[in-house]
Amino acid sequence: MKCSAMVVVLAGGLCLLPGIRVVAQTADSDAAATAKQADAAFRAGYAAANAGDLENARRSFAKVVQLEPEIPEGHSALGSVLLNLGRPAEAAAELERGLALKPGDPNMEMNLALAEVRAGKSAEALPIFQSLSAQKQGLPAEVEIAYAQALTEAGQRPAALERLRAALSAAPENASLHDALGSLLAQEQEWPAAQAEFARAVELDPKMSKAHLHLGTVLMQLHQPAEAAATLEAAHAEQPQDVALLNELALAYSAQGSYDKALPVAEEAMRLAPENADAADQTAIALQGLGRVREAIPLFERVVAVQPKNADALTNYALALVQQGNAKDAIPLYKRAAELTPDNPVVHEDFGVAYLQQSDLDDAIREFEAGLKLDNDDPQLHYNLGLAYKLKDDTAHAVPELEQAERLDPSSPDPAYTLGILYMQTGRFADAETQLRHTLELRPQNGDAWALLGSVYKQDNKLPEATDALRHAIALLPNQPGPHITLASVLADQGQKAEATAERKQAAELTRVAVNRQRATFATNTGNMLLAKGQVADAMERYQEAVTSDPGYAEAHTGLAAALQRQGRTAEAAAEREKAAALAKEAQ
Repeated sequence: MKCSAMVVVLAGGLCLLPGIRVVAQTADSDAAATAKQADAAFRAGYAAANAGDLENARRSFAKVVQLEPEIPEGHSALGSVLLNLGRPAEAAAELERGLALKPGDPNMEMNLALAEVRAGKSAEALPIFQSLSAQKQGLPAEVEIAYAQALTEAGQRPAALERLRAALSAAPENASLHDALGSLLAQEQEWPAAQAEFARAVELDPKMSKAHLHLGTVLMQLHQPAEAAATLEAAHAEQPQDVALLNELALAYSAQGSYDKALPVAEEAMRLAPENADAADQTAIALQGLGRVREAIPLFERVVAVQPKNADALTNYALALVQQGNAKDAIPLYKRAAELTPDNPVVHEDFGVAYLQQSDLDDAIREFEAGLKLDNDDPQLHYNLGLAYKLKDDTAHAVPELEQAERLDPSSPDPAYTLGILYMQTGRFADAETQLRHTLELRPQNGDAWALLGSVYKQDNKLPEATDALRHAIALLPNQPGPHITLASVLADQGQKAEATAERKQAAELTRVAVNRQRATFATNTGNMLLAKGQVADAMERYQEAVTSDPGYAEAHTGLAAALQRQGRTAEAAAEREKAAALAKEAQ
């Protein structure tokens, strides 16, 4: 690099000349001593800067400016070091002082323009860039990049693109210029063109983590998460503590469904930057994907508090609440997300599901229909709308939506199952059989579908087929009395009275067990509320009632152990905990 002034920042580096000239022929010995001190300080600053010790360089150059404020090189050197230290406003002040002493110095002007851009004052920088450009054909790459940024912020995007492309014509192997052009193209959402520029930057400088990050971000926009993860992993190897990289890598993993890989990456970003909302967001997304919704909720809450206009975070937070059965608190969040992104069909779909959970069918239908206006080829939206109409007992509207959902996604078992129910209810037994057989081809472990198919066969007087279907249902749903009751009826119709009687007895026993479990559950829940209020004796009565109703209910023994422990009956409490643990193990 060739330097024509004392210090100039180019491509992120310092270029220094070794000293300043001091007029030694002076009658003033004090002035001579001061000049000598300034020269020594400048040389010390030069040595420190070239050794990478910018803070000591700053101190030395500040001393130069203090000792010899009329020498422009001192202000230039101090301004350059301040710029490299990330203190652009202070740098600009020093460079302006230097230019007042030495107007038109191109290197100080370049540094001043850079400082103004980095200080967020692109409007002030733009006339300086224009003057520099008029003086010389090409500017250094870093200056061209900053000039393009200033043009962009002034709304002159075509001019910015033109400058960067011209700069690349002169320096086609400059990775920073390719990265800058890619960034500008990405702002225009010209994703393939941006990808090409970032890929070229990475090729030219494989250790340029910024370009890897940009390339990964664009690949995510192009729905290529695996490729994005690969380039981000390469950047992470070079910059393991770059929080932005970690967040984007976690996002790429989550987009692939690899939440187990995303979680530790996002948690590392949170460790490095505890207040970083994006890190909290990615951690919450990974936890949600792993089914750890309860842990995700407080993180989503934190994100939307910091980023109230983050529609994705609002939607994910609302979804987590719905997953926990709390649609009431989710609905206001979905409303905010829908206001921010009214053209996003996914938001309308999720919003409708929340209303559906609240049994607010009219509002659910409104949201599903709004989503279909934006994306009429979404099978899930058609299915949800059909389900809402079914729940409203509006078969005439439900069936066409469910049939459309099945046409759009023949691999989904849900439309076929729901159509099977509707066809059975309307007496279309042959159609119901077809739909239920289809759903069982796709999901053979669906015991409810087998039970329903058995009922359809029975109503269609296909008794052997009904028997086979119901026995499948019983094998999959051994604790449900319903299939036994239907099978008993089918067997009786076939003249198998003994077998029918055995099925009825089995159904009666399962019904008794189910009723006892309901009683035990209610008593246990009541005991839990009483214990939380400190009413230990009353709670114990409820727990004992639960254990009597259903000795195999582990939660009742757990509650009883807690109540006994409160009364100081440690040994009895331990015995109940052991029973609860054993029952829980049996249930696994």
